[in-house]
Amino acid sequence: MSKINVEINGKVCEATEGEFILNIARRNDIFIPALCYLTGCSPTLACRLCLVEADGKRVYSCNAKAKDGMVITTSNEEIEQERESIMSVYDVNHPLQCGVCDQSGECELQNYTLYMRVHEQKYATKDTFRPIKDWGLMKYDAGLCIVCEKCVTVCKDMIGDSVLKTVPRGGEPLDKELKATMPKDSYAMWNKLQKSIIGTVNEDDSLECQDCGECISVCPVGALISKDFQYKSNAWELVKVPASNPHSSDCSLINYEVKNGEILRVTNEHHFATLNGAARFGYDFQNRVTGQDEAAFNKVLEFMSEADSIKFNSYITNEEALMLQKLKEAKGYKLVNNDALAYQKFLEAYSSTSGKSLYSGSLKDIKESNFVVVVGSDIRRDAPNVGFAVNNALTMNKGAGLYFHPVGDTVVPTFAKNFMAVQNKVGSEEHTLAFILEFLGKSLETDVPSVEYDSSLVNLPEDFEAKITKMLAKKDKFTLVVGSDCYTHPRSENLAKIVGLIDRLLDVTVTIIPTSTNTLGVANICELDEEAGSKVVGYNEDGDIKISALGDGDLDMPALNQQEGTFTNIDKRVVLTNAAVGYKGYTLNQVASALGVEKEYTALYTKELPESKGYEARDFDELPNYYDNGGVEHRGYLLGISECEASDDVESANDVEDFGDDVVYLSNPINQFSPFTNMAKQLKTNGGFYVSSDKGLEEGSRVKVGELELEVKVDKQLSGEIGYLPTFDKNIDTKAIFESGYRFAKIKVEGV
Repeated sequence: MSKINVEINGKVCEATEGEFILNIARRNDIFIPALCYLTGCSPTLACRLCLVEADGKRVYSCNAKAKDGMVITTSNEEIEQERESIMSVYDVNHPLQCGVCDQSGECELQNYTLYMRVHEQKYATKDTFRPIKDWGLMKYDAGLCIVCEKCVTVCKDMIGDSVLKTVPRGGEPLDKELKATMPKDSYAMWNKLQKSIIGTVNEDDSLECQDCGECISVCPVGALISKDFQYKSNAWELVKVPASNPHSSDCSLINYEVKNGEILRVTNEHHFATLNGAARFGYDFQNRVTGQDEAAFNKVLEFMSEADSIKFNSYITNEEALMLQKLKEAKGYKLVNNDALAYQKFLEAYSSTSGKSLYSGSLKDIKESNFVVVVGSDIRRDAPNVGFAVNNALTMNKGAGLYFHPVGDTVVPTFAKNFMAVQNKVGSEEHTLAFILEFLGKSLETDVPSVEYDSSLVNLPEDFEAKITKMLAKKDKFTLVVGSDCYTHPRSENLAKIVGLIDRLLDVTVTIIPTSTNTLGVANICELDEEAGSKVVGYNEDGDIKISALGDGDLDMPALNQQEGTFTNIDKRVVLTNAAVGYKGYTLNQVASALGVEKEYTALYTKELPESKGYEARDFDELPNYYDNGGVEHRGYLLGISECEASDDVESANDVEDFGDDVVYLSNPINQFSPFTNMAKQLKTNGGFYVSSDKGLEEGSRVKVGELELEVKVDKQLSGEIGYLPTFDKNIDTKAIFESGYRFAKIKVEGV
């Protein structure tokens, strides 16, 4: 798209040809009212407040595309009268309960009613009873709903669930005489408002959504609300603490909203930072410690004076990772983190053929592409925000793509008609990536090294060639997404080299999903070891002695919502997090200081993050953490990428073990990532053996999976015969089943 200039209210603004006028205005800090438009989603044209005059014609700025030299006026007497009339209509029969409404103080209906100076009511019609609906973690108050359709739009265009729609309301028909006396836009909007309300795609009103809560965030009034937050506080009583999602590697910008020392909810900048359900509802996982246990502290220090290893996971900050690395250098500890080590090794092998230290892609690149290939990740459970980005690309860019995974999913194939879900054979990721290298090379008319593979293992449908030709038409922005099935694969090194070739030789952006919140940070900062020694300190992991933020160790530590520090996220960006609630116990910094690695505060390590690994010597307090009106991300800084020598040294794909019918997968249900998410009251549950209805097992029945006896949980968004075992429930020990490290295991499942 070429660059153009448009004039808005006399100001010359640079834009991209075809860009919506409303987005150009926002980026240039020019205000145009809009109740229904969401950046990055389809215009709904529901509110009609954003009408402007462009080259002498009235248009809706959310839907009108800019042309070079266009002259735009955002306001005149006629437009202001129309907007005032629209707001008057929105206020007809709207319940007068602002004093107890959870949205009061940040309600767009309140704001615009005042902004448009609506001080009298010109219109009236008989109201219709609209009952409150219970939708899982949410409530929908139809009486407050203004049918802006933001919830419908975000669910379809961003999340990919598409579980909401407009349904008949049964309202009183408008007096036909009004049509002649009212401005046409306000009459049309009112007529629609009287006829419609929000409902669910399922007729029985049972939501089969993933409880991301994004519809709550985008609702401009109080119609959609978290049940847990309802009637807890007025907006102006809450203190907003900016932070980052602590549960998954997107590390999206969040605000912990705190009152009297308790987190009451999490909010987000919904135009630019979509949240998964764990981020929105899994906020109260803090370690509630009343004071410092000096005896426990001394016991840990005594053990650490003789210990030889520290075992930990990636739910830590960059600063804590640096502390552990400095302890390794000072005390000779082995640092054991199997998750980060697998990712670290994968990146090293990837670098040998890509010629650079880190992958090229990001969530933004995925959203901007029009052909997406995903391999090795059950994206909706592993990395929901990656799934959101894929769906957004397919929906908004008329995109297409391929999704390879042995575990079936009922929702992924519905993202778009041109998104082909292929259930490749268990263990065939190497063959699948070799096929992708060849396929993308042909599609982009680029010579690539030949890597031998068995096409039968890729499991392509018989009509693949005919379908893919249509899918590739007019596609020019390609992206590859790689997940953790590849990092834990027995042939992960060769898989990584194939990915590196794709990134270097083809015009394709590649994103290698970090498996946990700060896996990339840990892999970048720490020198990790294969195995622990004989005396092991566990940090949020089991060891001979355990320090833990889960409240289950020998010494308590603060959880991530009680710390300030940084994460290195999937976009290779170093982003901030802040302490939302207090912590009165000991910290890892105090342990490290007692062992000779001394800093007064944890955040003082931010400036010392290794520059050789792309970090910058910047103080924690200097780092920004916001989006501007144009959606530009001002959060921390991007990690530097270094170049290295690259080769084409890749082996042919190996034979694949036949897993047969008795196979299980290591995964978690949507919105569960770790024991930390399971500490949150809204997400807390017991794990089990998760299967689709295809498996023929009844909900609540019991089975033996190897030596584990578990309750059956039917996952309605799963399909096929492969079930999965979780990691979020501390009471389910899956280590023996997945001791090879690979996420698939051959194991007998028997009824009890």
